[in-house]
Amino acid sequence: MNPQSRDEARGAGDVQPSYSSAVETPFLPEDLRTPAGSSAPGKDANEAYELAEYGYGKNYVKILKVRRDGLRHSIREYEVNTHLQLDSREDFLQGDNKHIIATDTQKNTVYVLAKKFGIKSPEAFSLLLCSHFLYTYPQVTEASVHIEEYPWTRIMRDGQKHNHAFVMSPVAYRSCTVSQRRNEAPRIRGELHGLRVLKTTQSSFRDFVQDEYRTLPDANDRIFSTVVTASWLYNTGSVDFDRVWHTVKECILDKFAGDPKEGIFSPSVQNTLYLAAKMVLDQVDEIERVEMQMPNKHYNSLDLSKFQSTIKGGFEHHEVYQPTDKPAGIIHAQLERSNKEMASRPRQVFRRRAKL
Repeated sequence: MNPQSRDEARGAGDVQPSYSSAVETPFLPEDLRTPAGSSAPGKDANEAYELAEYGYGKNYVKILKVRRDGLRHSIREYEVNTHLQLDSREDFLQGDNKHIIATDTQKNTVYVLAKKFGIKSPEAFSLLLCSHFLYTYPQVTEASVHIEEYPWTRIMRDGQKHNHAFVMSPVAYRSCTVSQRRNEAPRIRGELHGLRVLKTTQSSFRDFVQDEYRTLPDANDRIFSTVVTASWLYNTGSVDFDRVWHTVKECILDKFAGDPKEGIFSPSVQNTLYLAAKMVLDQVDEIERVEMQMPNKHYNSLDLSKFQSTIKGGFEHHEVYQPTDKPAGIIHAQLERSNKEMASRPRQVFRRRAKL
């Protein structure tokens, strides 16, 4: 989906409340969390075991937002997962449900808040949901929301964008994960996955370790293909999340493809990944850390020397390759700003919001 279509689908008129990095309700003291005569939170009566990770939520809440401005309509479709952790474990240990916010209630909350405030972006809506759960229910100690977006774009007819008809065009998939603990700033992670790219030249892989286990020859010119997965951690919530997502995607494509005529040389997947991640941090000050994965999608040359008499007279400049996806190499890295670089930057703050 191109940036212009994304802006049209975004719905600039949606009301977006501000949010807080520090929910006002304090942690309950430990002695107030444990009723008299009961075991400590997370432990059964004989203290032989301790409940470690726990929580619950609602997955796969599907929602389609339609904005109608006269004849011009815009859509955005999402799949929402909510997850809550409570300060009490009595539901697990004692079967006591009095503190549980039902997963059906969580589902209804998604629809009600979407209708009331609109959805400007997956990240902004995730922040709204986390803040709502923490403000509304004092027993919630942490709220997490994960949202996947479906990549709809307008249908083009006779060179014009259609007013109300759309086609799913998954160049890449967008998602985000936001989590917030009571009295702490939210952690906002933008995500991109499924970005499959291929170039037929300007890639090599040579001069790697030579030992008794190596069979792979040096490749001076090869097909380079991968499916990029990227995630990044924001250092602020005061940002145009849609713009950042498209910027990250364009940084990856720029360092993979390069100039339209000349391209860009890649001596390894590792180097291409690093240059893309570095470009993201260079261009987006609001990103603290970026992580990428680039698995190899191999296209192997075929030995057709036994078929020369059959091939004779064919197209000289046409080559045939065999796609293989297993086994596959996986290249990954995380690039973050240094402590020195962060010290020179202005401190980012989160805005507070009024209680819903």
